[in-house]
Amino acid sequence: MASRTFIIKVPATSANIGPGFDVVGLSLSLQLTLTVAHPAPSDRPYTPPVLSYTGEGADEVPLDAYKNLTTRVALYLLRCHDIRSFPSGLDIHVDNEIPFGRGLGSSGAAVIAGVLLGNELGGLKLPQARLLDFALMVERHPDNVTAALVGGFVGSYLRELDDAATEAASVPLSEVLPEFPPDAGEDWGLNPPVPPLGIGHFVRFGWSESIKAVAIIPRFELSTAKAREVLPLLYSRKDLVFNLQRLAVLTTALGQSPPDPDLIYEAMKDRVHQPYRKALIPGLPEVTSSITPTTHPGLLGICLSGAGPTILALATHGFEAIAEDARAIFKKTGVEIDWKLLTVAGGSVVRYVL
Repeated sequence: MASRTFIIKVPATSANIGPGFDVVGLSLSLQLTLTVAHPAPSDRPYTPPVLSYTGEGADEVPLDAYKNLTTRVALYLLRCHDIRSFPSGLDIHVDNEIPFGRGLGSSGAAVIAGVLLGNELGGLKLPQARLLDFALMVERHPDNVTAALVGGFVGSYLRELDDAATEAASVPLSEVLPEFPPDAGEDWGLNPPVPPLGIGHFVRFGWSESIKAVAIIPRFELSTAKAREVLPLLYSRKDLVFNLQRLAVLTTALGQSPPDPDLIYEAMKDRVHQPYRKALIPGLPEVTSSITPTTHPGLLGICLSGAGPTILALATHGFEAIAEDARAIFKKTGVEIDWKLLTVAGGSVVRYVL
């Protein structure tokens, strides 16, 4: 086999989009890009992968292939197909535009990149649905990883499984992606749990081409785990019905042209996660209540992106006014922000370089 180089591109994502907690996701035009040089097999001694990294998170990402999330996911996929190690002499360069810990799907993108990397290195030719199964064994919430894999505005769910499949899909993450100890040999961590078939299912909703996303990104990180800790275990029927009503409208309203700001603004309200996370994000209530279609023509709706702290404003025009007024509100709480104007992206792609 001749040497080959291929490129993997995975988009950023925003989950929830207001009332769609753990249900809907949106792919956005920031990219995680892997450039992979795969030498032809030779008789030379085995050499482990060499990783390099630029862009967001470059100063904190581990460059050991047995500690880096993307390459660990790739190795998991390979070992589930009886391929015990990476090919010799791999060179993997990662360039990342997705901020870490900001609610823009950085970990979901890394997981999808790993699944695609393992699929290519092993020559496995897995269908999209099976790739999603492997991603869901690592990232148990389907909203981000599904949007990152297939692109666009998507709704997803985890299928109810029989007892054996449920047990397989409930394996602790520490067993799916074990931390490699310093003294681990080549036989350590073999035979990982294989995902059941058909864990995740999804549908792609329509999206009006006139709608863009203003990502208002505070300059601090918020872990998903911490953002989940503040959520209650029980909700009132009233609050659940509130969200279900709005989600049913929102998934159609965002695909209509021209989009209706009065319909969408109300449909993007939420009572399941945003009210409980406001204490973690100074300025969140003020931004989401002060920036409206009335005060800012062009705005359609505004919400927390994923677990936050990024705020996502969907709009057809007036982008700079929305972002700069959000900046002023955040500044009063001592928080500085960056902002980016993004479009809805397509799904992940793998391209070979001739």
